[in-house]
Amino acid sequence: MQIKISARHGHMNEETQRLIRDKAEKLLHYFERLTMIEVTIDLQNASKEVEFVVQAEHKHDFVARERHAELLTAVDMAMSKLEGQIRRYKEKIQDHRRDRPTSELAGTPQLEETEE
Repeated sequence: MQIKISARHGHMNEETQRLIRDKAEKLLHYFERLTMIEVTIDLQNASKEVEFVVQAEHKHDFVARERHAELLTAVDMAMSKLEGQIRRYKEKIQDHRRDRPTSELAGTPQLEETEE
C-alpha cells in the first residue's frame, strides 16, 4: 500500500508527516485491501483543511475532508469519518453471504412430504 502526503501553500516537517503516515496505516486494521492513501493538507488559512482519498480494490474510493485550526485534530476527525465509511463498506460486502434465503424472508410455504 502506498501513502502519499502533500501540502499546499506551505511545508510540513518530517515529524508531522510521520504522525500522519502512522495514523493512515491504521486504516489497514479495518480493511486489508486498500491500495493507496492520498493525504492533501491545505495550510493557507488559519484553519487547516485535510483531505484523505483512500483507494481500495475494485475501484472503490473513500473520501473524507475536515477543517480545523489544529492540523492533527483535523486529521483525527477525517480518520474517524474514513473508519466509519470503511466499516460500513466492509459490512455491506460481507453481509450478502450471511443473508437468509429469500424463501424464508418472503414466508413462502415449504412443500411438505406426505406419508404413504
